[in-house]
Amino acid sequence: MISLFKVFMSEDVLKPVNDVLMSGFITQGKQVEAFEEALKEYFQHPYILTLNSATSGLTLAHRLALTSEEWKEREKYTVLTPALTCFATTVPILNNNMNICWIDTQRDSCNIHIKDIKRKLSKETKIIQVVHWGGNPVDLDSLKELQDYCLQEYGHIPTIVEDCAHAFGSEYKDKKIGTHGNICVMSLQAIKHLTTGDGGLIFLPNEEMYNRAKLLRWYGIDRDHRNKGDFRMEHDITEWGYKYHMNDISATIGLYNLPHIKELQEKTAENCDFLRKNLKNKHILGIMPSNGLSANWLFTIRIRNKQEFIKYMNSNNIMCSQVHNRNDIHSSVAKFRTYLPNLDILEQEAICIPCGWWLTKEERDHIVETVNNFNPTERMSSFLSCAENH
Repeated sequence: MISLFKVFMSEDVLKPVNDVLMSGFITQGKQVEAFEEALKEYFQHPYILTLNSATSGLTLAHRLALTSEEWKEREKYTVLTPALTCFATTVPILNNNMNICWIDTQRDSCNIHIKDIKRKLSKETKIIQVVHWGGNPVDLDSLKELQDYCLQEYGHIPTIVEDCAHAFGSEYKDKKIGTHGNICVMSLQAIKHLTTGDGGLIFLPNEEMYNRAKLLRWYGIDRDHRNKGDFRMEHDITEWGYKYHMNDISATIGLYNLPHIKELQEKTAENCDFLRKNLKNKHILGIMPSNGLSANWLFTIRIRNKQEFIKYMNSNNIMCSQVHNRNDIHSSVAKFRTYLPNLDILEQEAICIPCGWWLTKEERDHIVETVNNFNPTERMSSFLSCAENH
Protein backbone atom coordinates (compact mmCIF):
# COMPACT_ATOMS: atom_id res chain seq x y z
CA MET A 1 0.00 0.00 0.00
CA ILE A 2 1.44 3.39 -1.01
CA SER A 3 1.32 5.46 2.14
CA LEU A 4 -0.18 8.94 2.48
CA PHE A 5 2.30 9.79 5.27
CA LYS A 6 5.66 8.54 6.44
CA VAL A 7 7.97 9.34 9.36
CA PHE A 8 11.43 10.62 8.46
CA MET A 9 14.24 9.97 10.92
CA SER A 10 17.88 10.82 10.29
CA GLU A 11 20.08 7.72 10.45
CA ASP A 12 22.74 9.56 12.45
CA VAL A 13 20.41 10.40 15.35
CA LEU A 14 20.74 7.15 17.31
CA LYS A 15 23.99 7.84 19.16
CA PRO A 16 23.16 11.49 20.04
CA VAL A 17 19.75 10.47 21.40
CA ASN A 18 21.34 7.65 23.38
CA ASP A 19 23.92 10.07 24.79
CA VAL A 20 21.11 12.36 26.00
CA LEU A 21 19.13 9.45 27.43
CA MET A 22 22.11 8.29 29.49
CA SER A 23 23.34 11.76 30.46
CA GLY A 24 21.00 12.29 33.40
CA PHE A 25 19.76 15.55 31.81
CA ILE A 26 16.76 14.83 29.58
CA THR A 27 14.28 17.65 30.16
CA GLN A 28 14.61 21.20 28.77
CA GLY A 29 18.31 22.02 28.68
CA LYS A 30 21.25 22.60 26.33
CA GLN A 31 19.80 20.57 23.45
CA VAL A 32 16.60 22.63 23.49
CA GLU A 33 18.68 25.81 23.44
CA ALA A 34 20.78 24.49 20.53
CA PHE A 35 17.68 23.47 18.56
CA GLU A 36 16.07 26.87 19.07
CA GLU A 37 19.23 28.60 17.84
CA ALA A 38 19.28 26.37 14.75
CA LEU A 39 15.63 27.22 14.04
CA LYS A 40 16.25 30.95 14.47
CA GLU A 41 19.03 30.67 11.91
CA TYR A 42 16.89 28.63 9.49
CA PHE A 43 13.96 31.03 9.65
CA GLN A 44 16.05 34.19 10.11
CA HIS A 45 13.69 35.10 12.94
CA PRO A 46 14.83 35.82 16.52
CA TYR A 47 11.64 35.01 18.45
CA ILE A 48 11.05 31.24 18.25
CA LEU A 49 10.32 28.92 21.18
CA THR A 50 10.04 25.14 21.19
CA LEU A 51 7.05 23.45 22.85
CA ASN A 52 5.76 19.96 23.55
CA SER A 53 3.03 20.21 20.86
CA ALA A 54 1.40 22.58 18.40
CA THR A 55 -1.83 22.29 20.40
CA SER A 56 0.03 23.74 23.37
CA GLY A 57 1.32 26.42 21.04
CA LEU A 58 -2.15 27.49 19.90
CA THR A 59 -3.45 27.48 23.48
CA LEU A 60 -0.55 29.71 24.43
CA ALA A 61 -1.06 31.90 21.33
CA HIS A 62 -4.65 32.67 22.32
CA ARG A 63 -3.50 33.53 25.84
CA LEU A 64 -0.85 35.89 24.44
CA ALA A 65 -3.42 37.62 22.24
CA LEU A 66 -5.14 38.91 25.39
CA THR A 67 -3.85 41.22 28.05
CA SER A 68 -3.99 40.01 31.64
CA GLU A 69 -7.17 42.04 32.19
CA GLU A 70 -8.81 40.79 28.97
CA TRP A 71 -7.95 37.23 29.98
CA LYS A 72 -10.17 37.57 33.04
CA GLU A 73 -13.13 38.27 30.72
CA ARG A 74 -12.16 35.90 27.90
CA GLU A 75 -15.60 34.26 27.81
CA LYS A 76 -16.98 37.32 26.00
CA TYR A 77 -14.47 37.18 23.14
CA THR A 78 -14.73 35.32 19.83
CA VAL A 79 -12.20 33.50 17.66
CA LEU A 80 -12.91 33.37 13.92
CA THR A 81 -11.55 30.02 12.77
CA PRO A 82 -11.89 27.55 9.87
CA ALA A 83 -14.03 24.47 10.33
CA LEU A 84 -11.94 22.43 7.88
CA THR A 85 -8.89 21.53 9.96
CA CYS A 86 -7.61 19.10 12.55
CA PHE A 87 -9.62 19.31 15.78
CA ALA A 88 -6.32 20.34 17.40
CA THR A 89 -6.96 23.80 15.90
CA THR A 90 -10.27 24.05 17.73
CA VAL A 91 -9.41 22.54 21.11
CA PRO A 92 -7.32 25.55 22.26
CA ILE A 93 -10.32 27.86 21.83
CA LEU A 94 -12.36 25.57 24.05
CA ASN A 95 -9.48 25.24 26.52
CA ASN A 96 -9.48 29.00 26.87
CA ASN A 97 -13.27 29.27 27.23
CA MET A 98 -13.60 31.57 24.23
CA ASN A 99 -16.35 31.53 21.62
CA ILE A 100 -16.04 30.01 18.15
CA CYS A 101 -17.25 31.65 14.97
CA TRP A 102 -16.77 29.24 12.06
CA ILE A 103 -15.49 30.63 8.78
CA ASP A 104 -16.30 29.05 5.43
CA THR A 105 -13.69 27.60 3.09
CA GLN A 106 -12.50 28.60 -0.35
CA ARG A 107 -13.21 25.67 -2.61
CA ASP A 108 -10.24 26.31 -4.89
CA SER A 109 -7.65 26.20 -2.07
CA CYS A 110 -9.23 24.62 1.05
CA ASN A 111 -8.02 27.76 2.87
CA ILE A 112 -10.15 30.14 4.91
CA HIS A 113 -12.64 32.32 2.99
CA ILE A 114 -11.45 35.93 3.27
CA LYS A 115 -14.84 37.48 2.36
CA ASP A 116 -16.56 35.35 4.98
CA ILE A 117 -14.14 36.63 7.63
CA LYS A 118 -15.07 40.21 6.76
CA ARG A 119 -18.79 39.40 7.00
CA LYS A 120 -18.37 37.89 10.47
CA LEU A 121 -16.06 40.43 12.11
CA SER A 122 -17.59 42.09 15.17
CA LYS A 123 -16.65 44.05 18.27
CA GLU A 124 -16.23 40.69 20.07
CA THR A 125 -13.70 39.36 17.54
CA LYS A 126 -10.40 39.03 19.38
CA ILE A 127 -8.55 36.54 17.16
CA ILE A 128 -8.59 35.61 13.48
CA GLN A 129 -7.16 32.12 13.26
CA VAL A 130 -6.12 30.66 9.90
CA VAL A 131 -4.71 27.34 8.68
CA HIS A 132 -2.34 27.05 5.71
CA TRP A 133 -4.01 23.96 4.26
CA GLY A 134 -1.47 21.42 3.02
CA GLY A 135 1.23 24.09 3.33
CA ASN A 136 -0.43 26.39 0.78
CA PRO A 137 -0.13 29.91 2.25
CA VAL A 138 -3.19 31.97 3.11
CA ASP A 139 -3.36 35.48 1.60
CA LEU A 140 -1.66 37.32 4.48
CA ASP A 141 -1.98 40.74 2.81
CA SER A 142 -5.76 40.42 2.77
CA LEU A 143 -5.71 39.49 6.46
CA LYS A 144 -3.76 42.66 7.20
CA GLU A 145 -6.45 44.64 5.35
CA LEU A 146 -9.10 42.96 7.50
CA GLN A 147 -7.27 44.11 10.63
CA ASP A 148 -7.37 47.68 9.33
CA TYR A 149 -11.06 47.32 8.45
CA CYS A 150 -11.88 46.01 11.94
CA LEU A 151 -10.06 48.97 13.50
CA GLN A 152 -12.14 51.39 11.44
CA GLU A 153 -15.46 49.62 12.04
CA TYR A 154 -15.12 48.37 15.62
CA GLY A 155 -12.23 50.31 17.13
CA HIS A 156 -9.79 47.44 17.72
CA ILE A 157 -7.30 45.26 15.84
CA PRO A 158 -7.85 41.48 16.14
CA THR A 159 -4.74 39.33 16.53
CA ILE A 160 -3.93 36.98 13.66
CA VAL A 161 -2.91 33.50 14.77
CA GLU A 162 -1.51 31.28 12.01
CA ASP A 163 -1.86 27.53 12.46
CA CYS A 164 1.16 26.46 10.40
CA ALA A 165 0.96 22.76 11.25
CA HIS A 166 1.15 21.89 7.53
CA ALA A 167 3.48 24.70 6.54
CA PHE A 168 7.06 24.13 7.71
CA GLY A 169 9.15 25.66 4.92
CA SER A 170 6.27 27.37 3.09
CA GLU A 171 6.87 30.91 1.86
CA TYR A 172 4.62 33.89 1.18
CA LYS A 173 6.14 36.68 -0.93
CA ASP A 174 9.66 35.27 -0.50
CA LYS A 175 9.46 35.16 3.30
CA LYS A 176 9.03 31.95 5.25
CA ILE A 177 5.66 31.35 6.85
CA GLY A 178 6.03 32.20 10.53
CA THR A 179 7.94 35.43 9.94
CA HIS A 180 5.26 37.89 8.77
CA GLY A 181 4.57 39.53 12.13
CA ASN A 182 1.74 37.34 13.44
CA ILE A 183 1.69 34.74 16.21
CA CYS A 184 2.44 31.49 14.39
CA VAL A 185 2.46 27.89 15.53
CA MET A 186 4.06 24.90 13.79
CA SER A 187 3.75 21.20 14.45
CA LEU A 188 6.72 18.83 14.81
CA GLN A 189 4.47 15.80 15.23
CA ALA A 190 5.56 12.41 13.90
CA ILE A 191 4.43 12.66 10.27
CA LYS A 192 5.33 16.29 9.60
CA HIS A 193 8.21 17.21 7.26
CA LEU A 194 10.30 18.02 10.34
CA THR A 195 9.56 15.85 13.35
CA THR A 196 10.91 15.72 16.88
CA GLY A 197 8.77 12.65 17.64
CA ASP A 198 6.23 15.13 18.91
CA GLY A 199 6.51 18.82 19.54
CA GLY A 200 5.69 22.30 18.36
CA LEU A 201 7.06 25.77 17.71
CA ILE A 202 5.67 29.20 18.42
CA PHE A 203 6.84 32.29 16.53
CA LEU A 204 6.34 35.63 18.26
CA PRO A 205 6.27 39.03 16.54
CA ASN A 206 8.36 40.96 19.08
CA GLU A 207 10.69 40.63 22.06
CA GLU A 208 8.08 41.58 24.65
CA MET A 209 5.69 38.82 23.61
CA TYR A 210 8.60 36.38 23.23
CA ASN A 211 9.68 36.98 26.84
CA ARG A 212 6.12 36.58 28.10
CA ALA A 213 5.71 33.32 26.16
CA LYS A 214 9.02 32.04 27.51
CA LEU A 215 7.71 32.46 31.05
CA LEU A 216 4.26 31.04 30.37
CA ARG A 217 5.56 27.84 28.73
CA TRP A 218 7.12 26.90 32.14
CA TYR A 219 4.38 27.71 34.68
CA GLY A 220 5.32 31.41 34.70
CA ILE A 221 8.69 30.68 36.32
CA ASP A 222 11.71 32.71 35.20
CA ARG A 223 14.25 29.90 34.71
CA ASP A 224 17.02 32.36 33.79
CA HIS A 225 16.92 34.13 37.14
CA ARG A 226 16.56 31.58 39.93
CA ASN A 227 16.61 32.35 43.64
CA LYS A 228 20.26 32.94 44.61
CA GLY A 229 19.69 31.53 48.07
CA ASP A 230 18.29 28.20 46.81
CA PHE A 231 18.47 27.45 43.08
CA ARG A 232 15.39 25.19 43.25
CA MET A 233 13.20 28.00 44.54
CA GLU A 234 11.53 30.46 42.20
CA HIS A 235 10.92 34.19 42.50
CA ASP A 236 7.41 35.63 42.61
CA ILE A 237 5.23 34.31 39.76
CA THR A 238 3.31 37.31 38.48
CA GLU A 239 1.37 35.43 35.77
CA TRP A 240 0.71 31.70 35.97
CA GLY A 241 1.47 29.55 32.96
CA TYR A 242 1.70 25.96 31.70
CA LYS A 243 4.04 23.00 31.35
CA TYR A 244 4.46 23.31 27.59
CA HIS A 245 8.24 23.12 27.15
CA MET A 246 10.15 20.72 24.88
CA ASN A 247 12.67 18.24 26.30
CA ASP A 248 16.25 17.52 25.24
CA ILE A 249 15.35 14.12 23.74
CA SER A 250 12.91 15.67 21.27
CA ALA A 251 15.24 18.59 20.60
CA THR A 252 18.08 16.23 19.71
CA ILE A 253 15.87 14.47 17.16
CA GLY A 254 14.97 17.86 15.72
CA LEU A 255 18.61 18.96 15.51
CA TYR A 256 19.56 15.91 13.45
CA ASN A 257 16.46 15.97 11.24
CA LEU A 258 16.63 19.70 10.41
CA PRO A 259 19.61 19.44 8.00
CA HIS A 260 17.55 17.06 5.82
CA ILE A 261 14.52 19.34 5.46
CA LYS A 262 15.63 20.99 2.19
CA GLU A 263 16.12 17.67 0.43
CA LEU A 264 12.83 16.26 1.71
CA GLN A 265 10.88 19.28 0.55
CA GLU A 266 12.58 19.37 -2.84
CA LYS A 267 11.65 15.73 -3.45
CA THR A 268 8.08 16.38 -2.34
CA ALA A 269 7.79 19.49 -4.54
CA GLU A 270 9.10 17.49 -7.52
CA ASN A 271 6.44 14.83 -6.91
CA CYS A 272 3.70 17.46 -6.69
CA ASP A 273 4.83 19.09 -9.94
CA PHE A 274 4.73 15.67 -11.61
CA LEU A 275 1.21 15.04 -10.35
CA ARG A 276 -0.05 18.46 -11.48
CA LYS A 277 1.36 17.97 -14.97
CA ASN A 278 0.14 14.41 -15.46
CA LEU A 279 -3.25 14.05 -13.75
CA LYS A 280 -5.74 14.31 -16.63
CA ASN A 281 -8.92 12.58 -15.49
CA LYS A 282 -12.03 14.47 -16.65
CA HIS A 283 -13.69 13.74 -13.30
CA ILE A 284 -11.12 15.84 -11.43
CA LEU A 285 -12.91 19.07 -10.58
CA GLY A 286 -9.81 20.90 -9.44
CA ILE A 287 -6.26 20.55 -8.12
CA MET A 288 -5.30 22.82 -5.24
CA PRO A 289 -2.98 25.55 -6.50
CA SER A 290 0.20 26.74 -4.81
CA ASN A 291 -0.08 30.32 -3.55
CA GLY A 292 3.54 31.27 -2.99
CA LEU A 293 5.93 28.44 -2.12
CA SER A 294 3.99 25.57 -0.56
CA ALA A 295 5.45 23.02 1.84
CA ASN A 296 3.29 20.51 -0.09
CA TRP A 297 2.45 18.52 3.00
CA LEU A 298 -0.81 17.50 1.31
CA PHE A 299 -1.72 17.12 -2.34
CA THR A 300 -5.45 17.79 -2.51
CA ILE A 301 -7.72 17.28 -5.49
CA ARG A 302 -11.45 17.71 -5.93
CA ILE A 303 -13.12 14.79 -7.65
CA ARG A 304 -16.59 13.54 -8.46
CA ASN A 305 -17.95 10.61 -6.45
CA LYS A 306 -15.32 10.83 -3.76
CA GLN A 307 -16.41 7.79 -1.76
CA GLU A 308 -16.24 5.59 -4.85
CA PHE A 309 -12.82 7.08 -5.61
CA ILE A 310 -11.52 6.19 -2.13
CA LYS A 311 -12.59 2.55 -2.54
CA TYR A 312 -11.10 2.45 -6.03
CA MET A 313 -7.75 3.85 -4.89
CA ASN A 314 -7.55 1.49 -1.90
CA SER A 315 -8.24 -1.45 -4.17
CA ASN A 316 -5.21 -0.35 -6.16
CA ASN A 317 -3.04 -0.17 -3.02
CA ILE A 318 -2.98 3.62 -2.76
CA MET A 319 -3.96 5.35 0.47
CA CYS A 320 -6.07 8.48 0.21
CA SER A 321 -8.06 10.52 2.70
CA GLN A 322 -9.69 13.87 3.33
CA VAL A 323 -7.18 13.92 6.27
CA HIS A 324 -9.18 16.30 8.46
CA ASN A 325 -12.89 16.16 9.21
CA ARG A 326 -14.85 19.39 9.46
CA ASN A 327 -14.84 20.44 13.11
CA ASP A 328 -18.27 22.06 13.29
CA ILE A 329 -20.20 18.77 13.19
CA HIS A 330 -19.03 17.53 16.61
CA SER A 331 -21.47 17.55 19.52
CA SER A 332 -18.90 19.27 21.77
CA VAL A 333 -19.17 22.43 19.65
CA ALA A 334 -22.82 22.12 18.64
CA LYS A 335 -23.79 25.52 20.04
CA PHE A 336 -21.51 27.26 17.52
CA ARG A 337 -22.97 25.56 14.42
CA THR A 338 -23.54 27.82 11.41
CA TYR A 339 -24.20 27.58 7.69
CA LEU A 340 -21.04 26.99 5.63
CA PRO A 341 -22.20 26.42 2.05
CA ASN A 342 -18.79 26.11 0.40
CA LEU A 343 -17.64 23.55 2.92
CA ASP A 344 -20.87 21.61 2.46
CA ILE A 345 -19.90 21.22 -1.21
CA LEU A 346 -16.16 20.78 -0.70
CA GLU A 347 -16.62 17.86 1.66
CA GLN A 348 -18.22 15.93 -1.19
CA GLU A 349 -15.16 16.50 -3.39
CA ALA A 350 -11.86 17.01 -1.53
CA ILE A 351 -9.40 14.14 -1.19
CA CYS A 352 -5.64 13.91 -0.63
CA ILE A 353 -3.39 11.49 -2.47
CA PRO A 354 0.26 10.56 -1.72
CA CYS A 355 2.90 13.09 -2.79
CA GLY A 356 5.70 12.82 -0.22
CA TRP A 357 9.47 12.47 -0.45
CA TRP A 358 9.26 8.67 -0.02
CA LEU A 359 7.55 7.95 -3.35
CA THR A 360 9.54 6.01 -5.92
CA LYS A 361 9.23 6.77 -9.64
CA GLU A 362 7.25 3.54 -10.06
CA GLU A 363 4.83 4.49 -7.26
CA ARG A 364 4.40 7.97 -8.70
CA ASP A 365 3.60 6.54 -12.13
CA HIS A 366 1.17 4.07 -10.57
CA ILE A 367 -0.70 6.87 -8.78
CA VAL A 368 -1.07 8.90 -11.99
CA GLU A 369 -2.17 5.92 -14.06
CA THR A 370 -4.66 4.81 -11.41
CA VAL A 371 -6.22 8.27 -10.97
CA ASN A 372 -6.44 8.83 -14.72
CA ASN A 373 -8.26 5.50 -15.18
CA PHE A 374 -10.91 6.28 -12.56
CA ASN A 375 -14.39 6.21 -14.11
CA PRO A 376 -17.16 6.59 -11.51
CA THR A 377 -20.40 4.69 -11.88
CA GLU A 378 -22.47 6.64 -9.35
CA ARG A 379 -24.36 9.80 -10.20
CA MET A 380 -22.80 13.14 -9.37
CA SER A 381 -23.60 14.59 -5.98
CA SER A 382 -26.53 16.99 -5.88
CA PHE A 383 -24.24 19.34 -3.98
CA LEU A 384 -22.46 20.16 -7.22
CA SER A 385 -25.43 22.21 -8.40
CA CYS A 386 -24.99 24.62 -5.50
CA ALA A 387 -23.37 28.02 -5.95
CA GLU A 388 -19.58 27.95 -5.79
CA ASN A 389 -17.50 30.32 -3.63
CA HIS A 390 -20.41 32.46 -2.41
